[in-house]
Amino acid sequence: MVVDGTDEADRAVDRLFHALADATRRDMLRRCVRGELSVSRLAAAYPMSFAAVQKHVTVLERAGLVTKERRGREQLVRTDPDAVARARQALDALESAWRARVDRMSGLLSEDDGADTGGGPAHARDRKGPDG
Repeated sequence: MVVDGTDEADRAVDRLFHALADATRRDMLRRCVRGELSVSRLAAAYPMSFAAVQKHVTVLERAGLVTKERRGREQLVRTDPDAVARARQALDALESAWRARVDRMSGLLSEDDGADTGGGPAHARDRKGPDG
């Protein structure tokens, strides 16, 4: 079952990871971290149409990973460092939730192991074998 984000914060995280899921967009992001680039300069780096590059940039922009600014005839793309921090925060929250689950499971398994090592009737039966 897939659950859609129920609030804007969930939808923002969805857009963020959707944008980062594509290798081309991650590469564009890395290029823009080094300095702002025009969309046409970005397009020259990829074997795809200018329109396809524009669509990738739009996905990055909707996710808040880059900003575009028009200067004359050029649209300059720059990475938003705060967006990268938001991605890290989302991953940290997921890690924290999973670590808590694993810790709870480990605790339950430890409790279960402690209850079974008492040498009670269940263990005596297992040692005797099926014929008693």
